[in-house]
Amino acid sequence: MNNFVFVAIGLGAGVLAGMFGIGGGIVIVPALILLAKFPPHMATGTSLAIFLLPVGMLGAYAYYKEGHVRVVPALLIALGVFLGSYFGARIAQQLSPLVLKRAFSLLLVVVAARMWLGK
Repeated sequence: MNNFVFVAIGLGAGVLAGMFGIGGGIVIVPALILLAKFPPHMATGTSLAIFLLPVGMLGAYAYYKEGHVRVVPALLIALGVFLGSYFGARIAQQLSPLVLKRAFSLLLVVVAARMWLGK
């Protein structure tokens, strides 16, 4: 898998985290499943690994012991989240509460539809 995809997932998740306070379960896990073709356990373990210190350390370790963490993608996504969250926060500050709420609602519908349809 091209490392650019992992950085792009991280940047996208970072922007959305900065805008909506979301990341792992709503953005990164589905992105890893849909874009990087990770199996669900690998996507979850890798997502937890980006929040390693201190939030996901024990959970990521449990997945790692079972072989369900891809370390390099986790580090690249973490870099993207680190940078992207700044830009997402900046964007969110420019939006009205109504627009931000509607954008988040649309994001949830699109992610749910993609996961449901398996695309």
